[in-house]
Amino acid sequence: MSNAIEVKNLTKQFGVQKAVNDASFTVKKGAVCGFLGKNGAGKTTTIKMLVGLSNPTAGQISLLGEERHHGSNNNCKIGYLPDVPNFYGYMTAREYLNFCGKLYNFDDKKLKSRIDDCLKQVSMHDVKKRISTYSRGMKQRLGIAQALINEPEIVFLDEPVSALDPMGRHDIMELIKSLQGTTTIFFSTHILSDVEDICDHILIIEKGKILTDDSMLNLKKKYAENAILIKLFTGEDANKFIGVLENRKEFSFERINPSEIIVRSDNVYNLSKQMMNLLAESDNTLESFRAYTPSLENIFMEVTKNA
Repeated sequence: MSNAIEVKNLTKQFGVQKAVNDASFTVKKGAVCGFLGKNGAGKTTTIKMLVGLSNPTAGQISLLGEERHHGSNNNCKIGYLPDVPNFYGYMTAREYLNFCGKLYNFDDKKLKSRIDDCLKQVSMHDVKKRISTYSRGMKQRLGIAQALINEPEIVFLDEPVSALDPMGRHDIMELIKSLQGTTTIFFSTHILSDVEDICDHILIIEKGKILTDDSMLNLKKKYAENAILIKLFTGEDANKFIGVLENRKEFSFERINPSEIIVRSDNVYNLSKQMMNLLAESDNTLESFRAYTPSLENIFMEVTKNA
């Protein structure tokens, strides 16, 4: 599978500060890529360079095999939702999408069909009122419809669900998931559970540097190595078990709630074999015992904690 996005040594400097610092990454065609980072990490600056709205200080960007430059007019293959979208408040949703669609030279019949499809996709097909009366969540839905109007091959979404309620967020995540395989989605968000549910590729940026560029599957495997999750019946049982672990230097552990403990070892196979002995030593029985698979939040905290 070829790459939809290729970035090499991308840098954006404001004065002496590098908002994006020598970033390189690739995203395959049809992938859903979650772009993660703390506030101020460089996400929005990176996305603006990718879509041609900001001029890189250095580096190269290639979208669908074509080199991308600041002010590029080859936008027919991409869609973009900014972090704070702006609209003409006197228009209705249909009028606004009609205006956007005409920028791509659609004929009237094709454009009407696209407007109907996009409004249905964001659950706004029956909305007749003017945009000035919309809630922030409705504007966000309209912004996503605008990003899809030209049937793009790559869609860039900067915080697409930031203003939505839980049901609206669920609907938009399902919409993004439905595009997987046919459209490349590149989106930033702070809601890591959404990324974990639908993304197959993860980028983590911190202080302008790309710390992680990998598949979700590889990340899960990497950070799950040599760890097991043990659940005891009560917090008191867990206290007794921890008392035994504290005297065993070959193990490290982390208590994640009153009755659950993550235990790590250089050799997880050896740890599994010793589990019954550890339980007997602490006069305990366990409720469950399995290999530990970290959440994306766990992985994100681990990757960024020393950056």
